Amino acid sequence: MAKNIFSRNGYRPALADSVVVIGLGRFGGALALELEAQGTEVLGIDASEEIVQSYNGRLTHVVRADSTREDVLRQLSVHEFDRAVVGIGSDIEASILTTSRLLTFHKPQIWAKAISDPHAEILEQLGVNHVIRPEHDMGKRVAHLVRGSLLDYVEFEDDFVMIRTSPPAEAQDRPLGVLHMRDKYGITIVAVKRPGGTWGHTTAQTVLYEEDQIIVQGSKAQAEFFSNLP
Repeated sequence: MAKNIFSRNGYRPALADSVVVIGLGRFGGALALELEAQGTEVLGIDASEEIVQSYNGRLTHVVRADSTREDVLRQLSVHEFDRAVVGIGSDIEASILTTSRLLTFHKPQIWAKAISDPHAEILEQLGVNHVIRPEHDMGKRVAHLVRGSLLDYVEFEDDFVMIRTSPPAEAQDRPLGVLHMRDKYGITIVAVKRPGGTWGHTTAQTVLYEEDQIIVQGSKAQAEFFSNLP
């Protein structure tokens, strides 16, 4: 059975803009708090009484419960949520069982944390579309930042990336429309931020300067090559 239900507003079934986060460790807890900060109501679930107590008053609802049991999840109206995050990392069996229970509801979009390649493979075989590997993904991202002149790096599937960098000398002081960066380097400069300013979309008339920051999109190799131009 579920135990120790703490709520700021009195417990009630899921709302349209709400997410259930199961496993409130470092990843799940940080994610739940960020969702709350953005105005999303969160039902947090964890098996640890100590962890649940620590989130009392910080999340909309927080519950100590065994998430591997379908009857417990139904008691908490988890089957009514459209979105669920399984942040359990320390107990792979609990992660897999919890994810399996959620999949039987046929409703929520599920994001599940994996701590290893085999864990990720099992979650994908179960049918989870959003398998997250925070440490692995962050390690890859930081590696790209460390080895080059990138200021930020986001990688998507199919070898497509977006990077934040400074404009090389070749991309400065003339309108982008006459520079033909896409023809030369296979990349597109989609946004620019002036010193002290905010991000804005680029146009063919945009002129870049040395102190600007830019967002570049393209393949991994092309974007990194462009970012390393002098």
